[in-house]
Amino acid sequence: MNASKLARSAERPETGARETARRTKTRERLMDAAYRQFSEHGINGTSVEAITDDAGFTRGAFYSNFSSKEELFFALTERENRIRLETLRENFAGLVAPLGDTAGKPAPHLIESIIADVLSFQPDNRQWCLMQSEFRLLALRDPEVAPRFLAASQSFLRELAAMVDTAVRSVGVRFLIDTLDLTRMLVDQFDSAMQEAILSGADDPELVVREHVMRTLPLLVHSLTDTIEP
Repeated sequence: MNASKLARSAERPETGARETARRTKTRERLMDAAYRQFSEHGINGTSVEAITDDAGFTRGAFYSNFSSKEELFFALTERENRIRLETLRENFAGLVAPLGDTAGKPAPHLIESIIADVLSFQPDNRQWCLMQSEFRLLALRDPEVAPRFLAASQSFLRELAAMVDTAVRSVGVRFLIDTLDLTRMLVDQFDSAMQEAILSGADDPELVVREHVMRTLPLLVHSLTDTIEP
C-alpha cells in the first residue's frame, strides 16, 4: 500500500466518527423541533416541512434520519422516556433514603416530601403531557402504531416500577399491592391531574398538579405501604 492510501486509511476512523457525531446532532435537532411542533400543533397538524424549518434543515436531512413522522415520534418518545428514567435512577435512592430512618410505617409527610421531589425532577410536564396525548390518539386510531405504542408504555412502567420496588425495599419498606399496579395508578393519577389543569386554562398547570397530587397521592401511598418484617 502506498503512502497516499495509508493516509486515507488512517483518516477513515476519524471521518466516520465525525459523520456519526454530525448525524446524532442532526437527529437531536430534528427531535427537538418535532417536540415543539407536535406539542403545539399535533402530529397531524405538523408537516415535515414545519419540522425541518424549525430545525434549520432540508427534507433530505429529515428522510435520511427518519422514514416518517411516526418514526420520528417513536424516537422522540424513546428519548424522553429514557431521560426521565435516567433522571429518576440517578436520584431515587437518595430520595427514599429518609424512609429507612423511621421506626415502623413511613408517615404521610415523608411520602409527600418524596413525591414533591420526584415531581421537581421531571422536565416540561405540561409539554410532555400534550405529546403523550397526541401519541395515544395516534395509536388509538392507527392499528399499526398501537402495538408499538403499547409496548413502549409498558416497558416504561415496568422499568419505573422495578426502580421504585428496589429503592423502597432497600430501606425496609414494601407495598401491599403489586408495585407495577401501584406505579400505573400513580402515573395515571398524575396524567389525569395534568390534563385537568391544562383543560382548566390554569396559568401555572405545574402548580395546580402539585397541589392536586399532594392532596391525594401521599395518603394513598401511605395506606398501601408497610414495613418489611426482619
